[in-house]
Amino acid sequence: MTPETVLQHWLDRRLGAAGAQWLRECVASLAGGGTDRDLFRSVSLVARKLGKAPLELDMAEIAMAEDARPGWDPSPLTVDEAARVRLLLAAESDSDHDSDTFVRRLDQLCATADVDELVAFYRGLPLYPDAPRHRLRAAEGVRTNMRVVFEAVALHNPYAAEQLPEEAWNQMVLKALFVGSLLWPIVGLDRRANATLARMLGDYAHERWSAGRPVSPELWRCVGPFASGALLADLARVLDTGTPAERAAAVLALRHAPGPEARRLLDHHAALRDAVAAHDVDWKSVLEFEFN
Repeated sequence: MTPETVLQHWLDRRLGAAGAQWLRECVASLAGGGTDRDLFRSVSLVARKLGKAPLELDMAEIAMAEDARPGWDPSPLTVDEAARVRLLLAAESDSDHDSDTFVRRLDQLCATADVDELVAFYRGLPLYPDAPRHRLRAAEGVRTNMRVVFEAVALHNPYAAEQLPEEAWNQMVLKALFVGSLLWPIVGLDRRANATLARMLGDYAHERWSAGRPVSPELWRCVGPFASGALLADLARVLDTGTPAERAAAVLALRHAPGPEARRLLDHHAALRDAVAAHDVDWKSVLEFEFN
């Protein structure tokens, strides 16, 4: 199945008869030679015609997404978001895979979109044709001051890890911490970890400490593989003075740190290390860890 057919399948299961018929008619019209105006009008009517309920996909449907497009995580999608992406993809089929036309239409839609529409368009990034053509669009989404739009690019979205250059990727991860987003939903976070990002995160942690402000335990995830010298000393500080969640995060980070110093540091905190292992703590659950 293609992403288009998967989206259609999910929507057919959730829409009433009238909504499903309206969407299918719009898709057929766009695929059969619809104009820009047809696309923009149908996209603008989606919320009124179909509503904004969460899709609430089950595990089988999530698996369908992975089969249709490896790395695609559609779990946050709502009905209106899925329908808007479906309509965009239908219009793409009419353009005979002309990426210039698709990019132009997407740019026009984003220029006049409300927040809900922007979220949909950015969540659709991994499904659009000619993926490299949308790097500037993704970068614009990362720069936005609207957190929900930023998270549509940064979280549950494989596009950023696949297409953003290192500098833009690093700024995205740092911004996620700055605005209070969780890091575990960032697709490809471990694969894109790099020494420059680790140093940036270490500097950010010191800025927070100097200001007497907390540091997210998740920060240390991207530091661990490069933890030596000053960064290793930072993790030692966290182990000595951090909250239970911060200390558990330091343990997780040190598992991937190079050199024997990291192993000796873990051995020095053997009780904590063993408790983290016994509770099967990972980066998704570390914020809830408690240790006495």
